[in-house]
Amino acid sequence: MDKKKAIRLIICIAVLLTLWNIPASFLGMPDLTIIEQRVIALFAFTALMWILETIPIWTTSVMTMVLMLLTVSNKSLIFLQAGDIPAELYGNAVSYKAIMASFADPIIMLFLGGFALAMAATKVGLDINLARVLLKPFGTRSEIVVLGFMLVTAVFSMFMSNTATAAMMLAIVAPVLRSLPADGKGKVALALSIPVGANVGGIGTPIGTPPNMIALKYMNESGLGTISFSQWMLIMVPFVIVILAFGWFLLIKMYPFKQKNIEISINGEFKKDTKSIIVYITFAITVLLWMLDDKTGLDANIVALIPLAVFSCTGVIGKDDLKSISWDVLWLVAGGFALGVGLDKSGLAKHIVEAIPFDTWSPIMVFIGSGLVCYLMATFMSHTATANLLMPILGALAMGMKDTIAPYGGAVTMLVGVAIASSLAMAMPISTPPNALAHATGVTEQRDLARIGVPIGIVGIILAYVLLISLGNMGIFA
Repeated sequence: MDKKKAIRLIICIAVLLTLWNIPASFLGMPDLTIIEQRVIALFAFTALMWILETIPIWTTSVMTMVLMLLTVSNKSLIFLQAGDIPAELYGNAVSYKAIMASFADPIIMLFLGGFALAMAATKVGLDINLARVLLKPFGTRSEIVVLGFMLVTAVFSMFMSNTATAAMMLAIVAPVLRSLPADGKGKVALALSIPVGANVGGIGTPIGTPPNMIALKYMNESGLGTISFSQWMLIMVPFVIVILAFGWFLLIKMYPFKQKNIEISINGEFKKDTKSIIVYITFAITVLLWMLDDKTGLDANIVALIPLAVFSCTGVIGKDDLKSISWDVLWLVAGGFALGVGLDKSGLAKHIVEAIPFDTWSPIMVFIGSGLVCYLMATFMSHTATANLLMPILGALAMGMKDTIAPYGGAVTMLVGVAIASSLAMAMPISTPPNALAHATGVTEQRDLARIGVPIGIVGIILAYVLLISLGNMGIFA
């Protein structure tokens, strides 16, 4: 570990020990229990570790779960258990089973199903061939080709990892970029169309990006509102189209092309062997079941396991393929869920809600404020880590403001708004992997990302809350 990371680690540990040991009165919440104070200390420690990235963020999640088991669970280290401490002072120890179950949460199964679909599609070349077919209608006119790459990237990002989608699409666009004039601005527009499409496209479905799934989890658990897979798409796909149209307008105006036409060559054809046909059919059925969840009664998390079962039983994916699943993402999300369990089961979330004077707050300001906080955080750190930090607190906040925010869509507006805000944070290379991949091409500079990312973020957040609050007023989320 280098010197800078060592200093960051020392700072994180210092914060943990300080919050663990200071008098509870210093934290501004009367009657704070020992368990609740420990959860506050662990929460702050994890947040700092995620932000500073002293160690890989997924390892911070694993460490957080272990620390919770050792310190705040009902099976914690014996010298940290209640002993002779009065129950009202010690507080509610968190069930160790509930903490461990964070890694088996239904949303984790949704992740696994999405990973399985993406993996199988790549193995049989479905992704490349779909890209070839979908890009063909956009012809060769430069500005329309940019639009084509944005839309195709967005469609893939609705069902695949935006990182994998961006990597695939940048590989397709790389030879095109090399063929464009070195002194032309158009190549910047073409390169940036990929991260814009990937980041915005993920908003379109609940499985498009981890923050969407995390928002769904806390909505379902709050009991204050719900949104189905098909309802999400019905609302968000038009929103995605509007934001992409705005992004495309910015790109072609800021980075005009010198030449009128761009030639794209993508070789390949749809395979007709047994495994490929199994993937095609399973992919179509899975997406269809997700979109018709209101009609079938099947939960999206259950549907997600269908491709995993079909592909493993038919040999489309084997044990070596399972090893390549993004387990780091799953552990990262699970760590956030564990923090949420700690906040809830210890009683801290309720305590926080009771300590905040919600009756003096405007619901609109709460919505927009939470969205802006999320946007700023997600600009500088992992979108998933940001959602993991904010969703448990906002879920508790929604509970506390239940009657006040109900006319505006309640928990759905609050949590979905934050999920959207995180996806729209794309102003820097470090904001999201697709940005980093586009920046790595050498075609774009940091200021290019900011020039496009900031306007899209501001306009997107405003439109998102106008949309969600309007639908809330109409009683769509009731």
